Amino acid sequence: MEFLTKVWAKEATAPEAIEAITGAAQEKLKPKTEKASASKEPAEETTTAQKDWGYDLYPERRGETFKPKWTRVLFGLEGQENIDRFKCEENVYWCVKNGPLVKLMMGALKSSGCPIDLRRHISCEVCDPTVTGGYDPKLNQIVVCQNMAKNKSMVHGVLTHEMIHMFDYCNNDMDFRNVDHLACTEIRAANLAHCSFLSAMFQGDASPFNVKEAHQNCVKSKALASVLAVRNVSKADAVAAVERVFPKCYADLEPIGRRIRRNSTDQQKAYMEAPMYGYDVY
Repeated sequence: MEFLTKVWAKEATAPEAIEAITGAAQEKLKPKTEKASASKEPAEETTTAQKDWGYDLYPERRGETFKPKWTRVLFGLEGQENIDRFKCEENVYWCVKNGPLVKLMMGALKSSGCPIDLRRHISCEVCDPTVTGGYDPKLNQIVVCQNMAKNKSMVHGVLTHEMIHMFDYCNNDMDFRNVDHLACTEIRAANLAHCSFLSAMFQGDASPFNVKEAHQNCVKSKALASVLAVRNVSKADAVAAVERVFPKCYADLEPIGRRIRRNSTDQQKAYMEAPMYGYDVY
């Protein structure tokens, strides 16, 4: 069995695992789901759709105005949204001017016919505390969570990650409604922008006994978590999708061209090598 399948099998109880694998659980629930959907009000259907697509994680995506709670204001946790937005936009601008991977991605997007306009394609917003950023394929817009990504390093990571999704959407005819496509772009983002041996150790995907597989296991874990966070699918379906597309998507290093190691010069090297692969230098 593959890594994710082993992890999932350990977490699931025996009856749940058997039902999920055979599809019996879905068949049992199907009549109830159809009956419930028929009796839903339009507002409830909209809410369910937003949850299914992960938009409930980004309240301002739904046209709502964020209202701080007075209890959190007293502790200084909320109530400074305008200041947070200004700092977030300041960090975004700094990353665009100085971040090697962000500059590389912006050049690659421009070369691909999808240039980024900061005023149009990047938005600082208040998000659910479980996420630091997101990509909205409907509006072709990157969301930076101003309440979670509060320093230049985090904003650089969010922008790089989400720009990989934007690059895939621009170049590879990505359909985010297809769970395989979603799993593939999440694998690529984790592979190119996040996982290192140190981060794999923190996630529990690495040890002295599996150093060779540590990076792949980290990528799989992060991709699985991302798929489950933004789509209302079962864990069994998400695991199957990640395993199904992993070999091809893990091998695709465009447009960065290398896996970035922590505390190395890989970011600068990737940026300097971009023109060799036909990408503009931003």
